[in-house]
Amino acid sequence: MPLPSRDHGDAPVSPGADGYLRDRALDVLLDPGLAHVVDIVCWVEKGLVHVADSKGHVALRPGGECTLLAGRDPIADQDPMSDSTCCYPYAGERLHSLFADPRAPDLAVVHTGAHCWPERGGHPGEHGSLNAIQSRAPLILSGAGVSERGVVERVARVVDVGATLAQLAGASYDGMEGTPLPEAGAGAAHVVGLLWDGAQCADLLALAAAGELPAVARLLDRGCAFRGGAIAEFPSVTLVNHTSALTGVGPGQHGIVNNAFYDRLLGQQVVPNSSATWHNAMQWLRPGVTTVFERLPAGARSACVNEPVDVGATYSTFALIRESGAGGNLAPHLPVATDDRHATQELVAANADYAWGTQVDAAGLTQMLALWGDEAPPRLTWWNTTLTDSGHHAGGPGSVIARASLRDADRRLGVWLDLVQERGLLDDTVVLLTADHGSEAADPSCNGDWDEALRKARVPFRDEAYGFLYLGHDVVA
Repeated sequence: MPLPSRDHGDAPVSPGADGYLRDRALDVLLDPGLAHVVDIVCWVEKGLVHVADSKGHVALRPGGECTLLAGRDPIADQDPMSDSTCCYPYAGERLHSLFADPRAPDLAVVHTGAHCWPERGGHPGEHGSLNAIQSRAPLILSGAGVSERGVVERVARVVDVGATLAQLAGASYDGMEGTPLPEAGAGAAHVVGLLWDGAQCADLLALAAAGELPAVARLLDRGCAFRGGAIAEFPSVTLVNHTSALTGVGPGQHGIVNNAFYDRLLGQQVVPNSSATWHNAMQWLRPGVTTVFERLPAGARSACVNEPVDVGATYSTFALIRESGAGGNLAPHLPVATDDRHATQELVAANADYAWGTQVDAAGLTQMLALWGDEAPPRLTWWNTTLTDSGHHAGGPGSVIARASLRDADRRLGVWLDLVQERGLLDDTVVLLTADHGSEAADPSCNGDWDEALRKARVPFRDEAYGFLYLGHDVVA
């Protein structure tokens, strides 16, 4: 029989999630012997978010006020401009947002930046953490009405993307958690949002300054980049932050709490983020949550290219896939990677994920050129780039393959910018380039597994997306 709700309305929680079973799990997870792989552990108790590591424990109120309960504060550094792996920007706001939804776990276990876990699906480059490095996405504003130039000492949040796009496109942002960025100005006839999945903020800006990303440099010539980028919602993973960017609210409102999670009400695992399920991911969006596309003025056209958060878009790649009945089998419908003149072909040949991302992004460029070709472009266009995430996972930020993925994305962006310029639309267009999270390189020598330790302690649990623990299940996952 489920215990009463724990700050989750009427949704039941797992047996033993409060009290004894949680404390047994915490005894295991906060043991100094796991400190090399467990950065912090987070949970909700009596309306407060608790954060602990092997050396300290604090409680956070929704506004961020912190009460030290034991030892030293594990999240004392919350400077949003810091590049430290031990900095946790907006920790209170981000954690309270996650745990506001009944799909949230009983315990959120955050990997250390060094943790390497290939046996569980991990990569040389990873993200998902609350820390600044994995949470910092780039943020560039360019074009009509943008008031600043160059790199500015500013930081924003991913939820601000939705509010900014809404204001630029003449839509309301009422009810959003984010706020419009004042540097964006009053907007233009055409608004374009670009999401380079997994692109690391500092490296993207460094490559643009060095002349290796000429299309990004073109954007900067007509606008600005925030050195602090945009801080992702927690967890700093793909679908959580795609959804936050296009709804302007965090996971506690939109309900997409991870790339995989456990829905207690349904009693089942949900995996909305995979090549087989992306096109149907928005079935898990909470009722009443609206996308930027749905907020546009009546009659305004919009386009959503290669993006699962497409509710309300006039044109949508994934709507076409749903209508076709093709499901997740997209391969027959994609261009051949080896024919793509914008791709780094030696990496296409060497890495299957790189080849797949190349195919998807080649299809994205084809759609963008068609949408911006013969007729009046949409009022709002959103263009998702996939390859950059594959590259950063494969090698970590700054690696040969990560930088190649950025250069490939830049070449495709340049082709589209050339078309916009040829059609005389640059002065009527404003562009916002961002990502859904950052990236951090793992240490191949830093191994370990908290699941194994929990099993040895006979703690019943299920671990979704390797870090979301749902306690009290009969089968130890």
